[in-house]
Amino acid sequence: MSEHRRKTPQPQGGGRAAARRAAQQPAGRRTESSRRATSSSPSGAHGEEPVYSSRAEARRAAQRGGGRRRGGGDNNGHEGRGRGRADSGKKRFVDYPRAGKDGFRRWVPSWRLVSGLSLGFLGLMMGAAGIAYALVVPPEVNESATAQNNVYYWADGTQMVATGGDINRQELEYAQIPEEMRNAVISAENKSFKTDRGIDPKGIARAVYNMALGGDTQGGSTITQQYVKNSMLSQDQTLSRKVKELFITLKVGENVSKEKVMEGYLNVSYYGRGAFGLQAAARAYYDEDATDLDASQCAFLATLLKGATYYDPAGSPDIDPVKASAKENTRRAKERWSWILDEEVKDGTLSAAERAKYKTFPMPDPPQKDANLSGQTGYLVDLARKYFLAHNEEDVTEKELARGGYEIHTTFDAKKVKQLKESVNKVYEAKIDEKTRPDKDTHVEFGGASVDTKTGAIVATYGGQDATQHYTNNADATGAQVGSTWKPFVLAAAMQYGKRNPELGPEQSESERSIVSPKSIYNGDNDLKITDYDGSVWENDDGKQWLQRNDGKEDYGDITLRHAMQESANSPFVQLGMDVGTDKVKQAALDAGLRDDDYMANSSVPSFSIGTSSPSAIRMAGAYATFATSGKQNEPFSVKEVKRRGDVIYRHKTETQDAFPSIIADNVTDVLKNVVENGTGTPAQLPGRDVAGKTGTTDGNKSAWFVGYTPQLSTAVSMFRMDDDETQKDREFLEMYGTGGEKSIHGASFPAQIWHDYMAEAMKGEKVVPFPKPQPYGDTVWGGGAASPSPSPSPSPEASESAEESESPSPSTSTSSSPSPSQTSCAPNDWECQFGNPNGGANDGNDNGGNTEGTTEGETDAGSTEGGDSDTGTTEGTTEGTTEGEENGRGGILGGGGG
Repeated sequence: MSEHRRKTPQPQGGGRAAARRAAQQPAGRRTESSRRATSSSPSGAHGEEPVYSSRAEARRAAQRGGGRRRGGGDNNGHEGRGRGRADSGKKRFVDYPRAGKDGFRRWVPSWRLVSGLSLGFLGLMMGAAGIAYALVVPPEVNESATAQNNVYYWADGTQMVATGGDINRQELEYAQIPEEMRNAVISAENKSFKTDRGIDPKGIARAVYNMALGGDTQGGSTITQQYVKNSMLSQDQTLSRKVKELFITLKVGENVSKEKVMEGYLNVSYYGRGAFGLQAAARAYYDEDATDLDASQCAFLATLLKGATYYDPAGSPDIDPVKASAKENTRRAKERWSWILDEEVKDGTLSAAERAKYKTFPMPDPPQKDANLSGQTGYLVDLARKYFLAHNEEDVTEKELARGGYEIHTTFDAKKVKQLKESVNKVYEAKIDEKTRPDKDTHVEFGGASVDTKTGAIVATYGGQDATQHYTNNADATGAQVGSTWKPFVLAAAMQYGKRNPELGPEQSESERSIVSPKSIYNGDNDLKITDYDGSVWENDDGKQWLQRNDGKEDYGDITLRHAMQESANSPFVQLGMDVGTDKVKQAALDAGLRDDDYMANSSVPSFSIGTSSPSAIRMAGAYATFATSGKQNEPFSVKEVKRRGDVIYRHKTETQDAFPSIIADNVTDVLKNVVENGTGTPAQLPGRDVAGKTGTTDGNKSAWFVGYTPQLSTAVSMFRMDDDETQKDREFLEMYGTGGEKSIHGASFPAQIWHDYMAEAMKGEKVVPFPKPQPYGDTVWGGGAASPSPSPSPSPEASESAEESESPSPSTSTSSSPSPSQTSCAPNDWECQFGNPNGGANDGNDNGGNTEGTTEGETDAGSTEGGDSDTGTTEGTTEGTTEGEENGRGGILGGGGG
């Protein structure tokens, strides 16, 4: 055959015809044919490129980078299609993924790429920084210090008062700022101020290092940084604000003189007490002009720049009741004041001889009130302000609130506030006469609070006669002990946890205890020797026994807890607290809504059960409201909503807790209802309405209380005498014997009268709602040496009634007579079987009872000694647990919080 007629060699694998035949075959056969073709290819043995069955498959392999040849053609002279095509194009500007590299190396950027990108990014950032630096403007003090009013609203939405307005600030020229102040600030805040350029990296590092060691340090920020920060209206903790602040600081450090920076810093800084700037601070703390301050006073004011909340000796317990108490703040302020003076000596700005003159801390004057906050308004604003600062989720600080622009919508009812004030003033005007009885009627104080039982909203308070003259808010915690108003918590604990088994250890389960019924019998004798739950005589650390005294040294004999509450006998409840456990009594008080703070007394002594604690009127009203709502506890609050620039930044959410089962709370209410109907609380009766309440008086007649409630409203009223030097932190409570022309003051006298007059007005127009009828609950137990009858644990109604109906019970009176046969078949909790119909009237002051005993005492005029409650709680041979309320009160955080 001639040369030109010779066929061109076909590609391995059979060429186009073979590809067509393969396509017509089933999938299984195609795969097998392809495998045979591949295995027969000689290129496989020599590491050459695989053979493709068609051009299309070769193109796809080349596009996937499947070719392994690095150039040239195959053995037959054909040019490779895989890498050759990829490498034949134009060189890329960014070689990524990298050409000519295999595996992971293709994805590792080259050093040229990394360095180029870094330089580009750095240049971009420098350009942006340059633009930002050129655009920022140093702060203007006049503009940045302008503030708006904070407007407070009544519960109905009408305006109560606008506070703030023009910030309490007066600018000073640099020359007017005492050199002593400038030196104190530099030594305390920024030693490199005169030489740095606004930012001090070494100072920041030094502050971090010293902070790690726990030492007292300068702040990490320079004076320039703080000046810029204080001058910016927005205090939002955002990245954009921080960046802007940094650029402004650099520009200020470069373009503004040190004198102007120092002048601006001291004029715009916040010193607490609403004072912005040095001049306002000098007036607020020392009532002097800034130019008249000495080095010692300047050192103290420089201390405040670290944070007035924790360095003002007046304290800020509303923000932090532990760390910001008056005592802690004073200690902290003295330490830093002394440290600043010592640093000035080290820095050479104060001579050692001059330093030696300042050995006594320059205690500032007590805080002053704004004139438009006179009367009750100042107390209400103070409660709302404290509550908001303690509870807002935006972390609004006191300083930011002082700048203004907030709308604070409170829970206060203007009408009820007025009614409570007028009820107190009525007693002041009719009974308190300082001119006639200067040794008895001076320093008389009242406090009061009224809480909506369903929500916890504080609708009214009485803080004192005038917030601009009497600074302590008497509706908040004052240190006045609550006396027998504590006894309902003892009863609730006994019904909740039960009386302990004397044969077992102190920690007992519920099944090992005996749940206590209000019909339980306890020894009500005067000077009762108190025992521990196991029968052993209780002794204090000095080995002295406890003899519990009743008011008037009254002996009641064996008495039901219901009747003991009615007469306010002490010994039954002190012994009951020991039998249940004073820790359980404390827990019941906390569950009701009180707080475990400085005003909660030592719970390890017997007298804890008769009210040695001193919670606030707000807290007591809130705790009693828990009984009114059948055991549902709502936290007292004074702020409903807060807005800033039209946006809601806070809204109260009521979170109801289950404090007690309803059967327990309703039984406590029924016992307290009997107190008002037949016992020491009769002056608080509201005809036609169900009222429950309890009187309270303390040892030495130093405080008296009445706390009571209807189903809708719970109110607490306190009365005490305290020396009027509010600069002293350990103020003394004074006796009230002879006050108001009365022999002594009891909860049934002036406090109950005020409560009655206020509630009579406050409840006008409100729906008449009865308390829930209590269901029988608990076992009838005996305690304190009361004789238990046998065989039934239930006393004879006849014997019980005859003992309790006596006007003057004999010390030997006992209910130990034998039970009637019919009683032995009564169920343990069947009160109607054991004691007769609770509405029948002939049983120790039962609800709706008619002519019962309990009316024999306690129904005399308000203020009489016969009608007084017996809350004395004194002991023999022991100094612990006395009810001397001599501790100075400190503020709370709640819209009352402290108590």
